[in-house]
Amino acid sequence: MEKNMKFATVEDAVEYYLFLVPDESRDPEKHREILQKYIEKIMTRFAPILAPYIWQNQPFNLNYKPGKGGVPAHMYGMTKFGDNIEDEWFIVYVIKQITKEFPELVARIEDNDGEFLLIEAADYLPKWLDPDNSANRVFFHRGELCIISAPRKSEAQSWLPITPPTVPQALNIISAHPEKVLASESIRAAVNRRIRGYPEKIQASLHRAHCFLPAGIVAVLKQQPRLVAAAVQAFYLRDPVDLQACRIFKTFLPETRVMASVTFTKCLYAQLVQQRFVPDRRSGYGLPPPSHPHYRAQELGMKLAHGFEILCSKCSPHFSDSKKSLATTSPLWAGFLESLKKNDYFKGLIEGSAQYQERLEMAKNYFQLSVNRPESSLAMSPGEEIVTILQTIPFDIEELKKEEANLQPEDDDHWLDLSPDQLDQLLQEASGRKESQPISKEEEHYDLTQVSDSMKAFISKVSTHKGAELPREPSEAPITFDADSFLNYFDKILGPRPHESDSDDLEEEDFESLDSGDDLDLESQEPGEEASLKGTFDNLKSYMAQMDQELAHTSIGKSFTTRKQVEPPSQSTSNKSEEEDPGAEGPVMAPVDVDLNLVSNILESYSSQAGLAGPASNLLQSMGVQLPDNTDHRAASNPKKD
Repeated sequence: MEKNMKFATVEDAVEYYLFLVPDESRDPEKHREILQKYIEKIMTRFAPILAPYIWQNQPFNLNYKPGKGGVPAHMYGMTKFGDNIEDEWFIVYVIKQITKEFPELVARIEDNDGEFLLIEAADYLPKWLDPDNSANRVFFHRGELCIISAPRKSEAQSWLPITPPTVPQALNIISAHPEKVLASESIRAAVNRRIRGYPEKIQASLHRAHCFLPAGIVAVLKQQPRLVAAAVQAFYLRDPVDLQACRIFKTFLPETRVMASVTFTKCLYAQLVQQRFVPDRRSGYGLPPPSHPHYRAQELGMKLAHGFEILCSKCSPHFSDSKKSLATTSPLWAGFLESLKKNDYFKGLIEGSAQYQERLEMAKNYFQLSVNRPESSLAMSPGEEIVTILQTIPFDIEELKKEEANLQPEDDDHWLDLSPDQLDQLLQEASGRKESQPISKEEEHYDLTQVSDSMKAFISKVSTHKGAELPREPSEAPITFDADSFLNYFDKILGPRPHESDSDDLEEEDFESLDSGDDLDLESQEPGEEASLKGTFDNLKSYMAQMDQELAHTSIGKSFTTRKQVEPPSQSTSNKSEEEDPGAEGPVMAPVDVDLNLVSNILESYSSQAGLAGPASNLLQSMGVQLPDNTDHRAASNPKKD
């Protein structure tokens, strides 16, 4: 987006923009009314999945933004997702569905990292696309990801911008050429894979646990289940000042505790469980021994109670009554409620039933936060919401105790203790790689030539200042290297090359380039230059032969496996004349078997990782090579014996 549209916060947050295309309205006030109606339509249409969602920090929201700095008026929202990255990807799913439901809308989405959708699909991006030229090129339209490409020299499309387009230019291009700006199938598949499973995936991200809580907190969570996120965050991010309010509890007394079922997100539950905390003795929140059957429930309840007490301590009990206005007082509420009924939000529940009232309360809260959003100066803090609920909603401790007998069973939390194999499987699924299958007896004889072939392909690639390229596609055409163009390019920068080098030192790369018939054509050289190059070549061969002879009987020479050690005697004998230098005192070091040494060293490194992540597995997996699990540690530790 434009510079003035970048958010200034350093917190983990995602911003989203919705533009109307085509925009035939020239009247700003009329345009505002149109966009406001779209906000109501969108928030009503997606209320069934947005209203019950438990957000880490902030909910999905939309509001009107007037045009500014060349950016037309649009709908805008920002959500701080904190530690729960799933909130961000859920918003990506919602934005994608909005543009599918309303094809006249075009959406942009970015976070602190910028174009995070491109980061997700980094393995499939065209080479021309980088962070410097990606501004205002990535959009959602009609439920699909679109990328406005840059024109190529061979193309004559005048509608493609050479420089990153402005927002109005991008909207006009998408409106005029919707099919031509579609991102490639591989890029769209990478993004779709990340949001696959929504909205059903929402339930899989929840965790229900039993907590021994003060009755007031149970009543609050019945009314507003989402407030569990604010309480967990308050406890998780507590400081010494916050804990002063928890020395003696004033709002949630420990003697009123009852057992209740609380719904967390897995992120919130993990944050609460993993924190080690010993309460102040004066608080009254003592814990039973760890062997007690309800120890986990009491520990969770104690931590959650501290979070709620911290929230309430940050607000005055006499805060402004203007903040206590109910959602139903808004003139928009009646129309919003009617739209919910038309969209089957209540799922046929009988009006006045307990389940109907529960969904109605969620709708009121959703309306207040996302549709009828008051100014920030008048918005209630979580602590003020809690105090308001406690003052307006009566609850009976005895009734809550009776409900203990009918609690739903809590979810298994073994997902917190993932084994290395399970973690690796999750990472593979997240990255889109196929799940690794167990090695069968037929697969025990693994073809190790794949390792050496992949490494050769990797080495043969021409790297740039942007890094090395990993050979993912075997069908990819080989890279050609024009030596003359390369040298001419440096001539322009460094000036003409001297006829003679000032240094006798020559790197190994230079020797290899001289030894390669592809890179040097002696026939194309002048007679004087040809003789000079041949002399240099012969001198280098002589130097290398002497070095091989000196290293042959040292520990360095013996550390490599040579071809003489692995080839049949007949072949070794036939090549003896080639391996010896007639002018040398003895035979030089036999040629090193590069492939065997490469595979042996990689296997040894892989074995030393003991199933954990390491350089060998990371490098091979990035090149698409999946080594089987090591079942014989002795063989892997000394592969040269095989």
